[in-house]
Amino acid sequence: MKELISQVRERVKTIFEGEGSGHDWWHIYRVTETAKNIGAKEGADLFLVELSALLHDVGDYKLFEGEDAQEKMITQILSDFSAEQKLIDEVISIVKSVSFKGAGVETIPDNIEGKVVQDADRLDAIGAIGIARAFAFGGHHNRLLFAPNEEPELHKDFETYKKAKGHTINHFYEKLLLLKDRMQTKTGKEMAEERHQFMLLFLDNFKKEWNGNTYKD
Repeated sequence: MKELISQVRERVKTIFEGEGSGHDWWHIYRVTETAKNIGAKEGADLFLVELSALLHDVGDYKLFEGEDAQEKMITQILSDFSAEQKLIDEVISIVKSVSFKGAGVETIPDNIEGKVVQDADRLDAIGAIGIARAFAFGGHHNRLLFAPNEEPELHKDFETYKKAKGHTINHFYEKLLLLKDRMQTKTGKEMAEERHQFMLLFLDNFKKEWNGNTYKD
């Protein structure tokens, strides 16, 4: 088990090192460490949690082309290291349940390992690091910081969400501020609270500075 984790870690690190949209190796590292922490407290299978967390962005639609890229890439990586098909299927099932797919789409993993990895990934999307990643992603895709006349849209389905090109501040209302109440584990809910409050403070200050009235005599 340890050998497989080590092999997968090195392969994933090679794939994501230098990625510039906020989905780089260090994002995967943070999600993996957070998932291990949550998983230990929630009684999850830590081997399955760690392996799935390491692979959670492999083949993701935001980074790779092809509808079945996720399944193909994960299968190839794990097969290269002689993983059994049962394990490959379990990891793919978890990874497919991780991503946010729009405000109107319910995404509840089937098992505790999936819930742990989903919470860990979403925790990295909020708070101070979440803010930094949001603007890194927006800049990577040439999106505006803010457009006052463009209202956020609570996307009803995955296809609409995937096609969204709105400014980065809208992304807070379309996704990031929704995540606190969609955490699946007790530990995740506790960890999300402070990060959520930090985002609210940031947005309040952003709007004040945007309007030029941060400082008052």
